[in-house]
Amino acid sequence: MSSITAIYGALTALVYLTLTIRVIGQRRALKISLGDKDNPAMRQHIRAHANCAEYAPMGIILLGLVELNGGATWLVHLLGAMVIFGRVAHAAAFWKHPMSFPLRQLGMLLTMAQLALASLVILISALF
Repeated sequence: MSSITAIYGALTALVYLTLTIRVIGQRRALKISLGDKDNPAMRQHIRAHANCAEYAPMGIILLGLVELNGGATWLVHLLGAMVIFGRVAHAAAFWKHPMSFPLRQLGMLLTMAQLALASLVILISALF
């Protein structure tokens, strides 16, 4: 059982759910049912949500593979923390309009570093 991955998967789902609720709230406030009606704030909320949907699943899948392949507990926690902090920083960057580019960059840096590190750990463990 992948209990460490389950924790980070659940936390990531809560980040995603928060972003979902924010999109719904923004849609109601602006009375936009579909799309963004060329509203920059609406577009920003949609992209924060979509970006999480695009990157978080791969991070959690790779985290689970590291754990299932016997990755050290500290490493699995490090990779999980990278997913959470990366997604939270990225989401926080989009929290108000205009966005915070330093937070967005930090979020993407952590996310991409987690994907790269987890991938390398999996490849090394599979090949050796």
